Amino acid sequence: MKIKIQNFLPLLIFLSLIIPLHSITPPILHQSHFKKHTFDENNTTSSPQEYFEVTKPLPFNGLGAKCTLPILSHNFSNTYGLPPISVSYSPPFNCTWTHVTLEIKVSCQGEQYDRITAVWLNGAELIRTSTAEPTGDGVFWNIQKDVSRYSSLLAQDNLTLSIMLENFVNDVFTGVYQVNVTFLYYDANAIIVSPSLVLPSENSRLSSRKLKSVDNSIELKVDYEKGSFDLHEKPADLIIPISEVGYEGGFWFRIQNESDVHSMGVIIPRNTYRAVIEVYVSFHGNDEFWYSNPPDSYLKMANDDEVQHKNSSDSYANMKKVSLERGHSAYREVLVMIDGNVVGSVVPFPVIFTGGINPLFWEPVVSIGAFNLPSYDIELTPYLGLLLDGKVHSFSFQVADGISFWLVDANLHLWLDAGSKEVQARIVKSSPEFSLERELKFEGLDGKFEIEAERETKISGWVNSTAGNFTASFSQKLKFKNKIEFHNNGTQKLVEQKVKDKTEVKIESSGKMIYSTIIKRTYPLKVTTETFPGENGTYLMSTSLENSIEENKTVKTIRKVKSTLKNSQKSSGWMSVKDHEVLSGGANTRQNYSYKNGLECYSRVVAAENGILLNDTATLLCATSL
Repeated sequence: MKIKIQNFLPLLIFLSLIIPLHSITPPILHQSHFKKHTFDENNTTSSPQEYFEVTKPLPFNGLGAKCTLPILSHNFSNTYGLPPISVSYSPPFNCTWTHVTLEIKVSCQGEQYDRITAVWLNGAELIRTSTAEPTGDGVFWNIQKDVSRYSSLLAQDNLTLSIMLENFVNDVFTGVYQVNVTFLYYDANAIIVSPSLVLPSENSRLSSRKLKSVDNSIELKVDYEKGSFDLHEKPADLIIPISEVGYEGGFWFRIQNESDVHSMGVIIPRNTYRAVIEVYVSFHGNDEFWYSNPPDSYLKMANDDEVQHKNSSDSYANMKKVSLERGHSAYREVLVMIDGNVVGSVVPFPVIFTGGINPLFWEPVVSIGAFNLPSYDIELTPYLGLLLDGKVHSFSFQVADGISFWLVDANLHLWLDAGSKEVQARIVKSSPEFSLERELKFEGLDGKFEIEAERETKISGWVNSTAGNFTASFSQKLKFKNKIEFHNNGTQKLVEQKVKDKTEVKIESSGKMIYSTIIKRTYPLKVTTETFPGENGTYLMSTSLENSIEENKTVKTIRKVKSTLKNSQKSSGWMSVKDHEVLSGGANTRQNYSYKNGLECYSRVVAAENGILLNDTATLLCATSL
């Protein structure tokens, strides 16, 4: 396998020729997490640099916030092992609003690893994010997320807002994260503005561009008077957190292995006519790069004295024992269960934190999802026939084939029938299917490992409320493929993965289709890595990365609306590494983002090299194809 690194390959060849042959070239049995080496922050000469994640501007920001609520300002230094920082929340007095944005501004200077962060409101997670790895000159970034779907919580007084950011500071790790959290409230009904994107001058940062819009959604009604079946048209009436209660390490469940099941008992109000569970997921520790983990049998073989002795003629003569902890193959699936039965699952998008693969890739453009990790919705309305009995039901989470550790929690969104104390519901049919195949072949440190998995869930049930008698159906078809190859005595590694997920929700009444949503998502990932010999305990690593998401959504009510999102990143680079510290290197990243629906288009192209932003262009023009 030949790995081509644009602009960097000649340098790597030159360096490999001038370094002594007796230097050690370690095998790449695992993808790694690195920390960038920074210079003395007391001798900095540049101003702090802004980091950003490429995404579509929020549709209502151009209206101008009607009310602003700065709620938290805190410096996170030695917070490892401490409980979340908490403050009291109440919405602004005498302020009417239709939409809410959660804004998080962060800055940091010095040397530090990236950290995982979350914000909860009374235990319900509003956002999961991660920090950028700082530099000696300092970095800062601004995150904005539409949190309008949590309006039933945001409208309440005297709630508790909590934020978790475990950080560690000493003489080496000097970076302190300064965090400011603000809520921005908008009233789309107060201002009528046609949808348009405000494009700044050439000298302004694209991150300040705002998309002006109004809430022109149609509240779907079975009897055209009551009820809503589009999650994003009418927020839920009640949100129940499915999270760790009273846990000082945050509200997320910390899942340590494949047999570790975390549960919470919930009583569903008997007048619920719709239910959706929103799942938040992130992966860390030995499973941060789960998609690149080799089988346990391969790692045990790599640790075998006979195998290492066989390679004693080359650079493996002094190879240290490899870790057996980061294995268990590359299949992971978060299982969502009610009373022990799987009702849906999530194979998460492979978000790469800013210290991952090659941290030089993520300057100043971070990876897809790093500042705003996605959450995943599973329709539970067909299961109401099991849940509306007034009894406690167990909501559980498990990670198939998982190792330490995963952070998982969820929000249960419930829509209530205000005209009835009790809704009637019943499951009509359910047909889950699952298959998993593995193939592995290796000799010495070279080998090939393939995994294919499929899961299909179909469930339907009827619900009778004052909104009408309707049948709700939910189907999910998940396809997973992963391939890992090792070549050249383990110094070359290829990871290829593709996840396809199709979900469909249908609402029918009197034999007529009232509402349907079809969402198709594809997550292709490709990582190639090669190591070269270094000296004095160092080695050179070259890496190329392709990571993307494509989502096609079709919503049918009294009209049909289609939307398409394509977001892709390509990166390549090299670095000189000692232990897990990057001493030097170079990298480039190019990203293409495009979104369109029946009303608007937005596209953005970004290119960066060696931490310098070379191109950042946005347009409203709708191309013939995206």
